[in-house]
Amino acid sequence: QVQLVESGGGSVQAGDSLRLSCVASGGAFRNYGMGWFRQAPGKEREFVAAISWTASSTKYADSVKGRFTISRVNAKNTVYLQMNSLKIEDTAVYYCAAKGFSPSDQSKDYHTWGQGTQVTVSS
Repeated sequence: QVQLVESGGGSVQAGDSLRLSCVASGGAFRNYGMGWFRQAPGKEREFVAAISWTASSTKYADSVKGRFTISRVNAKNTVYLQMNSLKIEDTAVYYCAAKGFSPSDQSKDYHTWGQGTQVTVSS
């Protein structure tokens, strides 16, 4: 059973950058498609970015295109989310999730979730 642990969240000002990490253990990470989702207070969880098992394919929400980059290092069982030009509306708990092989923007497709890391962006 794979387990996911996120890190790298924090409190920053608008325009700053953060890099989130998600480390997987207990499973065949190299076979997983990985996704990042976020949930702001009072809102539903929403898709942010996803990457295929070979990193050959990625997906992004329109709200983060050009600012966020998802990547992975299979040798380290780690997926990253580089977040640049952060905005106040990026404030949320960020979750990583695992599924089989291909990327997806649908949360229902993912079988394993981390516990989340808080990102707070202020003016």
